[in-house]
Amino acid sequence: MIRLYGCMPPKRSITLTEAELRLMRVLWERGESAVAEVVAAVADETPLAYNSVLTTIRVLERKGYVTHRQEGRAFLYSACVAQQEASRAEVQHMLARFFGNSRERLLLSLLGDDEISADELRRLKETIANAPDDLPGDFGLDKAEELA
Repeated sequence: MIRLYGCMPPKRSITLTEAELRLMRVLWERGESAVAEVVAAVADETPLAYNSVLTTIRVLERKGYVTHRQEGRAFLYSACVAQQEASRAEVQHMLARFFGNSRERLLLSLLGDDEISADELRRLKETIANAPDDLPGDFGLDKAEELA
């Protein structure tokens, strides 16, 4: 888990809204930024008011995803949860909420999706075939079948 000093760990049950995720992507890409810099970074995609961005960043700080430091009169904000960790937390939340923590049910849902391409399916099969049998915290298909 990658965290910067001074950050509160995020609450596992709190997921990112679309607006929060948009701002987190800016902070992950740019690194430490003032609110005005974040506003400018999202202006092409979706123009947002300075106060809206500031409010959302403060919410992210309360959730433990963002920290700040003061430089002169300005506050500089930075992500204190790595993008990979945030992604993992979101997947775990979805897995618990919609699939009863069953990776097998999630995978079967993805495979049953008509939008999966042959290339994506091939890569998934290769990944599964090449996965070690002793992954930490692994609940492979054999164990999932035993638990079902």
